[in-house]
Amino acid sequence: MSLVAVKVLSTVNAPYGTKLSAEQLASKISDPASAVNFDASAFSFFSEVDENLQISFLGEMHVDPAIASDLARKFSALAGYPLPLARAA
Repeated sequence: MSLVAVKVLSTVNAPYGTKLSAEQLASKISDPASAVNFDASAFSFFSEVDENLQISFLGEMHVDPAIASDLARKFSALAGYPLPLARAA
């Protein structure tokens, strides 16, 4: 596992006691249902992981940045404050 994935997963998994794999998280951050379901792991990625690390993770996991950005905008609207990737793409 890459250093980027380790850093991202430690930030996302630790607060919630989860054990998502990088692939599972990549699926959540590219699935519009994550916002509908208020997925805490996906929200944690968009709100707690450093923006540069988010971008690196998207590249490593082959997640379309436009899809992730759209999901970040949905989470941003739900949270009531701007999230870094919400203004990307």
